[in-house]
Parts: sequence; C-alpha cells; structure tokens
Amino acid sequence: MGILNVTPDSFSDGGQWLDKSAAVRQVLAMQEAGADIIDIGGESTRPGSQSVSTQQEIDRVIPVIEAIVPQLRVPVSTDTSKPEVMRAAVAAGAGMINDVYALRQAGAVETVADLAVPVCMMHMQGEPRVMQDKPYYDDVAGEVRQFLLERAQQCQKAGVKKQNIVLDPGFGFGKNLQHNVELFHKLPLFAELDYPLLVGVSRKSMLGQLTGRAVTGRLSGSLSAAVLACLRGAAIVRVHDVAETFEAIEVATALWKPKA
Repeated sequence: MGILNVTPDSFSDGGQWLDKSAAVRQVLAMQEAGADIIDIGGESTRPGSQSVSTQQEIDRVIPVIEAIVPQLRVPVSTDTSKPEVMRAAVAAGAGMINDVYALRQAGAVETVADLAVPVCMMHMQGEPRVMQDKPYYDDVAGEVRQFLLERAQQCQKAGVKKQNIVLDPGFGFGKNLQHNVELFHKLPLFAELDYPLLVGVSRKSMLGQLTGRAVTGRLSGSLSAAVLACLRGAAIVRVHDVAETFEAIEVATALWKPKA
C-alpha cells in the first residue's frame, strides 16, 4: 500500500503532494514501482496534529481521486474517519476505507456497511492530539488484539461483511517505543486472526528512536521492518518508499524459503 498524503502537515510527506498534477505523477510512479493499493489521506493523524473540517478534507482528496482513478490499474483507498468523506471518496472511485478510529465515529459503521467496500480498522489509544502523552498498557499485544477482534465482530453485527475487514495494530498511535517493539514481536498473534493484517511502520518515530535517524534517513529501517512484518504474517504493508520496499520483499521472499 503506497502512501499519498495531500496535507500540509503529515510527519513525512506533508506539503509534497498538494499540487494535483504532482500527486497524480507520484501515484502513477508508485503503481509502476509495484504498489497494489494507493492510500490517499487529507488529514494528518501524526502525534499532536489538529483535525480539519469535513469540507476541507473533501476538497483535498476528492479532486485527486477523480484524477487518478481512470489512470490506475490498482484500487484506491481513502485514509479517513469521516462518513461524509468516505461516501464522497467512494463516489469518486475509491474502493477501500482506511480508518484510524476503527469506525468509532458516529455513522461510520453504517456508512461502510452501506458502501460495501473493504475497510481497514486500526487500534489507537486516545486521539492524535494527545495519544503520545502517556500511553499505558498492562499487556499491549493482548489489549490491542482484543480491541481489534471486538471491533471486527461488532462491525459485522452492524452489517459490514467479514471478507471486507482488514486489521491494523496501529504502530505509533498511543504507543511508546517499548509498546511498539513488543507489538511487533507478537505480530503472529494478529496474523492468526481470521482477518488480513496491515502493518504501517514506514519512516515512523519508532525507527528514529532505534536508529537515531531523522525522518529522511529512515529508509533502511523501514525496509527491514516491512520485510520482517511480512515474514510475521502481514498481508499488507503501508509504505512511503514503494519501489525499495517491493524489491526488498521480492528478494526476501526468494531467499527465505525455496519454491517447491
């Protein structure tokens, strides 16, 4: 899953793709580099970020979706928690919802059930503005796993089809470095669930804490994490550097286990 943020304040690529023509070029480049899904977001959810209005988010993402869908061979996902944005994005051609609030906003579950598109539901303790203040868990992997399983079951009861549900443990969302590391070690517990697993750690602060690198210097760490996530059961990795990640996974797959 290739990331495209049409925001001025995302932690890594904020401000880079506000121009629609630049955004389209980047999306097409990610597709050619091996992306299977393009994830477009119009509201930053980095720690300390502020929310934007529904109309502002629509104004950012819908023109880009409308411009790129006719040129793509792969589906577009929209990274949003707002039901109105979900509806507008799917009407514009998006085929998936990626929600950091796990469909907990008013009307979100009903909207996704009605749209009948795949949805990724992520775990987050708190909300972006304050989620990194003092995150606390007794058992981070157990608590995150239970939350995601309960959300999946509740959404199915509300009409979301099981085959449309993807789960994301939410690295860096209300979690400190120790929590993130423990969660990564226990990814197989999530892969055992009967839902595809998405992992997003690309360029995140946990990699900076482990390596001492700034955001622009975290490519090697991001590639290592993406490969390990796949080996531990991730079905989707959400990344900024599509070409490099695709090649790293391709090589690791070929060398990890000989083909029968």
